[in-house]
Amino acid sequence: MTNSTPIQWLRKIGFYEGISFVLLLFVAMPLKYLAGQPMAVSIVGMAHGILFLAYCGALVRARADDLPWKEVFIAFMAALLPFGPFVIDGRLKRLDGADKDN
Repeated sequence: MTNSTPIQWLRKIGFYEGISFVLLLFVAMPLKYLAGQPMAVSIVGMAHGILFLAYCGALVRARADDLPWKEVFIAFMAALLPFGPFVIDGRLKRLDGADKDN
């Protein structure tokens, strides 16, 4: 991945961040509140927190590489919603393809 663009990094981290968010909401939290297993939230929550920070860092790096502010805002808001990173992945892929043409 040494030749990956900042948007490719953002997409890859977004994929894992999105998975961690879905696992947190739909697996770990039900385990905590319905099955009395709070450890699931501790583990998945920590992983999600680290991945969210990595996603924010990748977003800052992509902005430094001239990702438009509008796209930064959309990508950040998507990270706050379940399945959001998956929904905007195609948009980021098109933006990355547009950068390669220049």
